[in-house]
Amino acid sequence: MLCCIEELREKDVINVCDGENLGYVDDVRVDTQTHTIEALILYGKPRFFGWFGARETIVIPFTRVQLVGKDVILVCIPHENCTDILKK
Repeated sequence: MLCCIEELREKDVINVCDGENLGYVDDVRVDTQTHTIEALILYGKPRFFGWFGARETIVIPFTRVQLVGKDVILVCIPHENCTDILKK
């Protein structure tokens, strides 16, 4: 499947490890030497109208992308608790 960056920006990014919707792709990091995508970048969005600051910017290495589907991008970003579950 061919996909342009604008189409990536319209897909929900879902962490399959915990089911969390991380948001939408805001930017990509491209290696100009190898002409490959290195990472997806999701900038921190304001929480509760900006009163509680912004969430952290998330940089997802492209090796963590499991599937780019029609409507979603599935990624695997294990957390401490999730890593323990995966080892069992």
